Order: sequence, then structure tokens, then C-alpha cells
Amino acid sequence: MAQNENLAELSKAGVSVWLDDLSRDRIRSGNLAELVATRSIVGVTTNPTIFQGALSQGHTYDEQVKELAAQGADADAAIRTITTDDVRAACDVLAEVFEASGGVDGRISIEVDPRLAFDTDKTVAQAVELWKIVDRPNLFIKIPATEEGLPAITRVITEGISVNVTLIFSVERYRSVMGAYLDGVRKARIAGHDIAHIHSV
Repeated sequence: MAQNENLAELSKAGVSVWLDDLSRDRIRSGNLAELVATRSIVGVTTNPTIFQGALSQGHTYDEQVKELAAQGADADAAIRTITTDDVRAACDVLAEVFEASGGVDGRISIEVDPRLAFDTDKTVAQAVELWKIVDRPNLFIKIPATEEGLPAITRVITEGISVNVTLIFSVERYRSVMGAYLDGVRKARIAGHDIAHIHSV
């Protein structure tokens, strides 16, 4: 299938085109792979609102929800399992893009629970947990650039985990985010991580 000319031109100009949507139907139907092939898509970002929409439409998740309920999973645990399963599968769809770009593109982003945006320690703990559950090198953990999020960004990068920073609304906050990122990279190198594998957007 032919590429969309406009998106292909953007891609040639150095723009990484990301999709702001993800669902199991999109993955299973081959639509995500088709968008990679025909729309220059090289990344996907997700958030709780996106997954809420996916879960509320159709019956794709019904069987897994029943299984998780039978196992005694509460709502948060069920949502975590469902979303990490989808993100892992999406990471696999974009694995070839990830490899071909040397790890620059082919990334999938999953967000730490927004209710933790003002709690540094819990943000770090969930970021590490999500990284381990998804277990794919082309994962980004999305962390908000709140005051409490800034040290979380540093600590998560120090663990060798790639981060997507969201909610940056000023140049001043962007500078603070860059400082948090650079501090994390320095500490990751001291900790013995290969910093060539740590990326951020």
C-alpha cells in the first residue's frame, strides 16, 4: 500500500508522526500495522481517557474483564492488566520501526495514573512497575511535569527507563524538565546503565 504523500513528506523532514489513540481492536484488526505502513506512524501515545473510550465500546474486552473479576482483581488492577497487555502488543507491532531507527522511533507511551501527579514516590513506583510489566525496550513511561513530577522524571531515568514528559505549559517548566532529564541521564550512567538506550520526549 502506498504511503500518504503529505505524512511521508513530514517524515522526510524529520517529523516523527505519532498516533494519539490505541485499542485492542486497532491492534488485532491490523489497523495499527496499516497506519505504520501507509501513514508514516512511528509512535503511539495513550492515556486513561483513551483506554476508557476503548473499554466502553463494543465487547472486545468482555472476556478478559470476566476472567480478571473471577480472579478477584479490583478495578485498578483490571485496568492495569488490560492496558499493559494492549501496550505490550502495540510495542510488538512497532518493534521493526524501533530496530530500524536505532531506538529513536517505534515507541509506545503509557501514562502513570494521573491521580499520582502530585506524589513523587508513588509516581516512581508505578513507573517502574509499568516498565517491568510491559517489558519492552520501545516503551515510554509518561510522567506529568508537575513540581512533584520533576524529581520523579530524574529518578525514573536513573533506573534506565525512557520517559515521555507531559503537561509542559511554559518555557520555564520545559527548562526544568530538561534539567530533570539531564540529571537522570548523569545518574543513570553512574549507576552503570547504557545511556544510549535511554530516550525521552
